[in-house]
Amino acid sequence: MSDLLKYEIADGIATITLNRPDKLNAFTGEMLQEWIASLEDARTNPEVRVIVMTGSGRAFTTGGDVEGFGASAKKTAAEIRTHLVEGVQRLPRKLAEIDKPVIAALNGFATGGGLDIALACDIRFAAESARFAETYARMGLIPGAGGAYLLPRLVGTAKALEMFWSCDWVDAREAERLGLVNKVFPDDELMDGTYAFARKVAAGAPLAVQAIKRVMRQGLDKDLDTALDIVASTMPIVRTSEDHQEAVAAFKEKRTPRFKGR
Repeated sequence: MSDLLKYEIADGIATITLNRPDKLNAFTGEMLQEWIASLEDARTNPEVRVIVMTGSGRAFTTGGDVEGFGASAKKTAAEIRTHLVEGVQRLPRKLAEIDKPVIAALNGFATGGGLDIALACDIRFAAESARFAETYARMGLIPGAGGAYLLPRLVGTAKALEMFWSCDWVDAREAERLGLVNKVFPDDELMDGTYAFARKVAAGAPLAVQAIKRVMRQGLDKDLDTALDIVASTMPIVRTSEDHQEAVAAFKEKRTPRFKGR
């Protein structure tokens, strides 16, 4: 793995840090490959219970490297589509495959495709100085990494259109008010706060934590009866699991449960 991205595992938490601070962590093709590989390792690694994604320097990421836009404009329509599908769109698709909790620790700017990827995470925590913008219209483009799907589901259709059309900045406190981020921390407390939450989640029953995410996502576009049926089909799996048996035993013995990794 190159220096463009750092991947570390400790205490059941995998941390992916975008590490191109001189370019505000704008991602290249090589970074995307490493990012996706890291996510896949975290998805399948039994030592990992929670995934944290963040950036180094002043930005989470500002999206794709603008320096490559001129070259892409010379491609055919079919080539541009293939480049998008086989490039940045692999990130939201990969994130959608992961049942483990994924937390974005937004340390600074998140714009365009960078904000789209943050939206694809389960939870977003932000530093107080962080700012966000959907800047596609300013570049004569449309959201390429899932923003048009994800943003209105968080802030509503009208507010999403306002953000897309105006390209205006949203500061961290306003993002918290809108539901764009879950919580805002002082800049120097962002990672401590993020890891405190991640450790709390990692201490839970892994199978239940992942199943809750799965049934919730599956039920979002279903009617109540179908959503309840999904839960009824999943409950026997968790009810008969070692995790549940350990939780019951720990409750009876008045001790902290010791869950195995998954």
